[in-house]
Amino acid sequence: MIDPALFDPAAISDEIRAQNADIVAKLSGMGRYWEAPPALIRENRRKGAGIFPPLPFSLRAKTIAIDGPGGPIPLRIIAPDNPRGAYLHIHGGGWTIGTADEQDPWLDRLADRCGLAVVSVEYRLAPEHPFPAGPDDCEAAALWLAREAESRFGTSRLFIGGESAGAHLLALTLLRLRDRHGLSPFRGANLFAGCYDVSMTPSAANWGNEPLILNTPGVKVFADNFCGPNLDRRDPAVSPLYADLKGLPPALFSVGTRDMLLDDTLFMASRWAAANNRTELAIWPGGCHVFIRFDSAMSEQALSRIDAFVEAL
Repeated sequence: MIDPALFDPAAISDEIRAQNADIVAKLSGMGRYWEAPPALIRENRRKGAGIFPPLPFSLRAKTIAIDGPGGPIPLRIIAPDNPRGAYLHIHGGGWTIGTADEQDPWLDRLADRCGLAVVSVEYRLAPEHPFPAGPDDCEAAALWLAREAESRFGTSRLFIGGESAGAHLLALTLLRLRDRHGLSPFRGANLFAGCYDVSMTPSAANWGNEPLILNTPGVKVFADNFCGPNLDRRDPAVSPLYADLKGLPPALFSVGTRDMLLDDTLFMASRWAAANNRTELAIWPGGCHVFIRFDSAMSEQALSRIDAFVEAL
């Protein structure tokens, strides 16, 4: 069973406690920021005006475009010399914000420490492009990598990873490859702080207004953007928590105990394991939503855990 001591407030370090308090204080001063027009939220995020600190761009990143169901899909590629594998990355942002170039330091790290050619997907965003646009683009990118990795990167050792909404899209992508194409090309999946039930798990629905990166009203807006008014949000094609998860690759699920999407990870990891898939679960005391976006000793530990997971496969 999960160690309950991980959820004891005394397990939270002073560094993480102070970091969380700073995030809440900053976001509390921004009002109902989640209700701003998506274009404005995206612009502010690019300027570093939001809560996430802007991260430097990789000097070796290159962008190509592949054919997609809604037009060209940009792919941001960071590759070392002689890759030992390839990693499809799906960024987060509530299906509404975020870009493929906002987490280059993480992707550089995977390239350097794990020898992976990292391919980050610039999928279409909601509400301009609601379901199924984002999942369609991620499916197309995964098929491209499965088809092209050997000739382009010299490897068929493939991984997939994503954070928040990106972890949700990751799970849908694996299910689509299995069910629509009979493919299981990835040997490992890295799912960080995902949202696997768009209808909202108890921890998400009951969190309230505290703006520790996310809060309940904000997630409802993001889910509405993605789903629109008429979608069945518990359809397995929309919320992978309800899907048949048999035959999926080994997975590392990571989440902080102060993430309002905590239940999503606890539930999804349990169902992944119950489907007889190899499953690892990393629970980080006091971690807020996608806490690896902020420098801390715990962020380094969480990133090192991801490195070790990839290297072992």
